[in-house]
Amino acid sequence: MSKKYIPTIGLEVHVQLKTRSKMFCSCPVEFGAEPNQHTCPVCLGFPGALPVMNEAALQMTALAGLMLGCEIPDICKFDRKNYFYPDMPKNYQITQFDQPICVGGSVPLDEFAYPKESQKSIVNPGKAVRLVRIHLEEDVAKSTHFETSSGIDFNRAGTPLMEIVSEPDIDSPEEAFAYLTALQQILVYGGVSDADMEKGQLRCDCNISVRPEGTSELGTKIEIKNMNSISGVRRAVAYEIERQIQALERGETLVQSTRRWDDAAGQTFQMRVKESSHDYRYFPDPDLLPVDTRVFMDAVRARRPELPGEKRARFVERFGVTPYDASVLASEAALADYFDAAAKDAKKPKNVANWVINDLLSALGNAGLGIGESPVSPSALNALVSLIDSGVISGKQGKEVFGEMVISGKAAEVIVEERGLKQESDTGAIQALCQQVIAANPKAVAEYQSGKLQSINFLKGQVLKLSQGKANPAVVSEVLAAVLKG
Repeated sequence: MSKKYIPTIGLEVHVQLKTRSKMFCSCPVEFGAEPNQHTCPVCLGFPGALPVMNEAALQMTALAGLMLGCEIPDICKFDRKNYFYPDMPKNYQITQFDQPICVGGSVPLDEFAYPKESQKSIVNPGKAVRLVRIHLEEDVAKSTHFETSSGIDFNRAGTPLMEIVSEPDIDSPEEAFAYLTALQQILVYGGVSDADMEKGQLRCDCNISVRPEGTSELGTKIEIKNMNSISGVRRAVAYEIERQIQALERGETLVQSTRRWDDAAGQTFQMRVKESSHDYRYFPDPDLLPVDTRVFMDAVRARRPELPGEKRARFVERFGVTPYDASVLASEAALADYFDAAAKDAKKPKNVANWVINDLLSALGNAGLGIGESPVSPSALNALVSLIDSGVISGKQGKEVFGEMVISGKAAEVIVEERGLKQESDTGAIQALCQQVIAANPKAVAEYQSGKLQSINFLKGQVLKLSQGKANPAVVSEVLAAVLKG
């Protein structure tokens, strides 16, 4: 009979920082530039070239640490990590070993960060994955492999790179998915990175082991390198867990190693036996002094934004939206800012939320526009919703007006006036219409008065038709009921 196994997962996430220049030189950071255009003697590792630290990168990393609840030590330092790969021009990488810039912290796993099909069956709701550290280093060059040759683009070499190392707290592929989704959102909120995995700005190494249920000692750790999509990480982790379990069931001994994920094949393949830290022969970089973080921490603290989880909680409490709506509205900072501006003076902010989620986002998606390019400003949307809520126009008319607003950019009040859409809410005028309909439809009136109450819907429809759709439906219902009662 097969044993049950418990998977243990830790992630190492590499994040390119959103700086204008590289970590130790003034070469620009630009995605998509022609290969090997943004290089200099420093980032190409020429003998005698000396590095100079990028303070913006230090501050961005400290900001990431603040957002993730890390401790920022007073002093951090840089070290040399020695290895001989073709994508590392100096044959060593400047990184941080024993004194990183951020220590501890955690990533909270919001329920809406999980895959949609898993959100109703979360095993550990409210879980936060602990972090070991965040350290700062320089990125390597980009290797491209062709059919019979390989090319190296050194534009990326030297780009500031954060490495965010988690504790082995992750228990499933779904939790790995939620961790990366939540982490990516926080980093983008803080403006420290665009974290675009398609552009290589966020890459993930997965450390996975399994152990028999009832044992406490972790199994052999096997690493999957350079994952570049969140869904890919989920698939790779699921495959690797099953692969390790099957190997143990066959009596095989797992060896610590590094593997790669082939998404098309849906399998991992061994690359090399894993090195240990002593293999890299770390030592302090003699060209770089230790950093006193206290010099810039006041400026960093002032930059800490309201985080996604904080926004979601505030939207629920202040505006009365559902947790799901709050998760959509807070999914990106620009959208959250738009909703904040649209709802702040609204009488019914929940209705504003509905219009943002159901109508505005749909219209922008169809037009290929981002929220920052919306032709309908937050105040203009609030004005439209106010017209509907106050009964000036119906919800159906609101859809018509909104469509015109998207096309023309005109204010809702102007469109309502131009098209003569204003609803009739005068009870005297509506009462006259009701009396005409009652006189013309004695059968429906008799049915209503004999107890067939749904007949009033027919009469209401006739009133609206007689008014050419301009009578306020709510007022019509109220006045018609009163007239029928006599």
